[in-house]
This record gives sequence, structure tokens and C-alpha cells, in this order.
Amino acid sequence: MSEALLSIEKLNTFYGKSHILHNVSLEVGKGELVALLGLNGAGKTTTMRSILGLTRPRSGSIKFDGQEIAGWPAYKVAHLGVGYVPEGRRMFKDLTVLENLQIAETGRKGEWTINRVFQRLPKLQELRFRKAGRLSGGEQEMLAIARALVANPTLMLVDEPSQGLAPLIVEEVYKILEEMKAQGTSILLVEQNALLALKVADRAYVMDEGRIVYAGVAADLERDRELIRTLMGLQEVPA
Repeated sequence: MSEALLSIEKLNTFYGKSHILHNVSLEVGKGELVALLGLNGAGKTTTMRSILGLTRPRSGSIKFDGQEIAGWPAYKVAHLGVGYVPEGRRMFKDLTVLENLQIAETGRKGEWTINRVFQRLPKLQELRFRKAGRLSGGEQEMLAIARALVANPTLMLVDEPSQGLAPLIVEEVYKILEEMKAQGTSILLVEQNALLALKVADRAYVMDEGRIVYAGVAADLERDRELIRTLMGLQEVPA
């Protein structure tokens, strides 16, 4: 693995009295795409929220580029260069596509300007004056990714990007993730579709009931369908 950009050690996060994350440890190297897999309720999104400062961890360490950020407010984490594509997209539905992107610009220098995003995603350019609430699910996912891109993050956290989307849209979303990785952006990708994520990931972690139950090379896990089935508690592994 390359030098760690994100390093989490023995993270414990609670919702009220419910202990959700149990001593979670993981790393994302610089320029690396890491998949965080698991079924619904495994703790994947809570891990994302803990990193971002949206849910304050009770104990443990979160280091970004060597700096301790556990418990920081979300705006400070974002200013460091951490982007987020949330599950369910969560955009400003009464604002246009263009207005959503303009709000997301942070002034950080990088490859991704609004014009560059429109060149890469011409469909969004066509829809730039349409309100986000009137977009299809696939168009909203593209906007959610574009919104994160224009902030030019060093680390991108992407939560369930394939959920509820048609296969052709999913393919395009994953092409963008691979393009970002090729340009040096580190990515932590949360997915239920293990095989889809493992095809693009360098390394993978599997979560179950708030614990990391597997950590290894993504290609090795992709080849072992029986291990995937066992780790994720599936009757069968979807193609």
C-alpha cells in the first residue's frame, strides 16, 4: 500500500446508547481506491459519517494526511480536501444543477472546474438550468458526484453510488471513479454490490455488525466467491 492519506484506528461510535462501530481500523493510501463492503446495517455509512464529523466518535483515532481530525466539525474536514457523495444524493432540490455546483465550489485549485465537469458529463450541461428535484435518479447521482468533484478533493468518500440505478448509469459512475483515481484522488467506496466494487478497488475491507471482519487485496477477494458469500452472509453472490 502507498503512504496512508486516511488512517483510522480503533474507532468506536455510538448512536445514543447503541454501540455501532467497534474498534474499526482501516487505511486509504494516497491515490488508492479502497472498497468498504457489507450488508445494510453493517456500519459502513456510520464509518463515513464518523470520518466527516457528521457523527462524533466516542473514541479512537482518525488521521488525514497525518493530522488528527477525530471529532472535528464537518466544515473543517471538508476544507482539508475531503469530498462526500452521500447515499440518497441529498442535494438542494429547489436549486438548479448549475446552482448546486456553484455552491459546492470551494476555491481549491485542481482539475475539476464546472466547465470541465460539464465537458465530462454533457448530460448535466444540457440540464444545467433544471431544478435538481426534477432530475431522474441517475441524473441526481451524476450531480452528486459532480458536486463533490468541483471541490477538487484529495479524498473522496462515496456511499452506495450504484443503489437503484440502471446498469448503464452505474457503468458511467464507475468510469468517473476510475478516472478520478487515475488523476491521483484517493477514494473510499462503500458498496453492497461486492463484485462491482472489487473490480475497481485496490484493497477491500468487509464490515459486519460494526466490525471489520476482512482486510485484503481486492483482486484476491474478487476471485474467492465462497469467501465473499461467507463474509457478507449471502445465500449466493450476485453477478
